[in-house]
Amino acid sequence: MFGSLSQISFFLVLLLFGAGCKSAYDAAYYRTMEAFGKEKRDLLVDRVEEARDSQKEAQEQFKSALEAFSEVVGFEGGELEALYDRLNTQYERSQMRAEEVRDEIKEVEDVGEALFKEWEEELEEYSDPDLRRASEEQRRATRRRFDALVTVMRRAEAKMPPVLEAFQDQVLYLKHNLNARAVAALEGKAATLEGDIARLIEEMEASIEEANRFIDEMQG
Repeated sequence: MFGSLSQISFFLVLLLFGAGCKSAYDAAYYRTMEAFGKEKRDLLVDRVEEARDSQKEAQEQFKSALEAFSEVVGFEGGELEALYDRLNTQYERSQMRAEEVRDEIKEVEDVGEALFKEWEEELEEYSDPDLRRASEEQRRATRRRFDALVTVMRRAEAKMPPVLEAFQDQVLYLKHNLNARAVAALEGKAATLEGDIARLIEEMEASIEEANRFIDEMQG
């Protein structure tokens, strides 16, 4: 009985937060983390590291998906259904990785906005105008670096949906046409898909490098 009540209470809390109390939840979270010595600046670095690592994992996953597609296109006989199953699995994993990347970037944005809002508010607390001016200049410079990072991350993230859509088309077509003729029909799509994934990986690499630079500057 108590277990059930606890579960109900937990889900009610989740519903309340989901209904518009996210800011209250975030504020409580930041206060809790600060109590453990984790300032928003530290949290932002952590989130950027997590987003960077998520993009690295997505890179590898899209490469694996391309390898699975290449195996299908290179089919010369044997068990085509097994190749389809592998391609479908790789597509589903790619979807999952893409969602993780989107979520991690959103976390970066949320913590970043909280940090810069707090920083701006605390500028009013300075009594020394020189220190206030120096802090304000540092805030502007950090904000520019942060905005550049998010732009690069979002640009890389935006290249994932078209690739996933193309993969989904191949998977769906193959699902209902497990024969050599279907494989031949997919061959014409191989070069386009390979090019799209190559560009996606390049954008992700640029995003990863930008994240590393941002982390180094924040920790420097």
